[in-house]
Amino acid sequence: MCGGIAATYERLVQENESADSLLDAIIGSDEGSRMADNKLYYGDNLDILRRYIKDESVDLIYLDPPFKSEQDYNILFAEQNGTRSAAQIKAFEDTWHWDQASARAYEETVETSPEPVSRALQAFRKFLGENDMLAYLSMMAPRLLELRRVLKETGSIYLHCDPAASHYLKMLMDAVFGPVSFRNEIVWKRTSGHSDARRYGRVHDILLYYGRGESPDWYHTYQPYDEAYVQQYYRYQDDDGRKWMSGDLSASGLSGGGYEYEWKGVTRVWRCPKETMERLDNEGSIFYTRTGIPRLKRYLDEAKGLPVQDVWTDIEALRSWHQERLSYPTQKPEGILERIITTSSKKGDIVLDPFCGCGTAIAVAQRLERRWIGIDITHLAISLIKHRLHSAFGAKAIYDVIGEPVDLSSAMVLAKEDPYQFQFWALGLVGARPTDPKKGADKGIDGRLYFHDDEKNTKQIIFSVKSGKVGVSHIRDLRGVVEREKAEIGVYISLNEPTKPMRKEAASAGFYTFGNHKYAKLQLLTIEELLKGKRIDYPGGHGGATFKKAPKARNPNETENLPLD
Repeated sequence: MCGGIAATYERLVQENESADSLLDAIIGSDEGSRMADNKLYYGDNLDILRRYIKDESVDLIYLDPPFKSEQDYNILFAEQNGTRSAAQIKAFEDTWHWDQASARAYEETVETSPEPVSRALQAFRKFLGENDMLAYLSMMAPRLLELRRVLKETGSIYLHCDPAASHYLKMLMDAVFGPVSFRNEIVWKRTSGHSDARRYGRVHDILLYYGRGESPDWYHTYQPYDEAYVQQYYRYQDDDGRKWMSGDLSASGLSGGGYEYEWKGVTRVWRCPKETMERLDNEGSIFYTRTGIPRLKRYLDEAKGLPVQDVWTDIEALRSWHQERLSYPTQKPEGILERIITTSSKKGDIVLDPFCGCGTAIAVAQRLERRWIGIDITHLAISLIKHRLHSAFGAKAIYDVIGEPVDLSSAMVLAKEDPYQFQFWALGLVGARPTDPKKGADKGIDGRLYFHDDEKNTKQIIFSVKSGKVGVSHIRDLRGVVEREKAEIGVYISLNEPTKPMRKEAASAGFYTFGNHKYAKLQLLTIEELLKGKRIDYPGGHGGATFKKAPKARNPNETENLPLD
């Protein structure tokens, strides 16, 4: 997952995108997807894993579970009593809490888990006490057990985490997978520097890499040499400018022996047979020292690069100017997932991300021709992933969406169980982005959608979503908001059928005119109508700027800086 749920999205307008094709992608289409290998699940990943994912069916797992690492440690480890809302990842929330739900998860895991996991959690409770960190570990433990179950014997798992929790997670991973399954602790330098008054700048994340079995699949990858290395070692060059470094042709001290013969007056044990030495010499790939010792020219332009180590400094964190940035909090760069997926899977393998957020792992898996499974508990994330896949791959991205409402009755269930998730889902049906509740009162605005009615002017549509009773006062309020915000159109989305007074009030708002066409200033849409394919009537035919458009996918053979062995 890409950390927390998006608080805001940049106002960028879609280009060369028809409204119908975009909204079809967001709503979803049955055509060509009934037998899709790729799956996108809405729901709690623990439940999804248990219900849908088979034993030993996944080749590679990447997870970036949410954790509010910037909390002060005194708050993080403070004792907390009383009840709270269920400790699950909700929209715009990036933390876990010790409450009744996490206490139940702790008890269930201790009572039913394998002995190493049970003992580990009991030890955590004695050491940490009942606080948010224990809640986090208690919620992660059963999920890690399920992830181990679904991982193939040759599979790998990468857990991306913050240093505030990485040491606890490593102990928990040791308990779940066994200490011998630990392969690497990878350090990713995510930023160049921070200035902290009383401690060193915190500039890195941790990735814990485990294999389920003794020999997880591994495909060598390389990273470019840095400039200092090139200057130090590739300091020679031919007349045509090709840079090279000096390589040893002697087999002295080389395990496995070599070939003993005389070469131009020098008798030694060489690394290659005499025939190969002759070929290299004829090709001009050998130079001779002042003492007549042959040395191999290792050309820079033929080097694969440095085998990837466990400290990654060559993948830059996303900045505002990066094309792939979607303005999603803590979104990880695709380069990290490219490296992981290329190293630990092959084409056709299944990649699973149980906290998929904005879908970086899914998008990279799709581009690198892997099958994939994504799970997230927010409709906001599911809508964003659909949009991202559509923008980058179009009709080539074929997948099933499981768990979202597909008819009026299931929409009513979602509205009753979780009104906020209903709101996010409804806005996703029309390609609108939700407002950020962290900023306080929404001022009557549940969502926005931007469009262009010509090449220059960006216009907006204001949304109001209601899952309960409807009334004419709602339309009057929306009309006032549209006028206040100077929006071109207001859209009222409701679960229940609007009344005649509501339709009369909407009609009295008049029209927004562009060119020779008039568009109703206030438009009323029901969930049932949207599920049947009805659309917002507005000019331009563009899908709006709900989410920043993902860049078109590169050819999978063009993965940068990751040549295969």
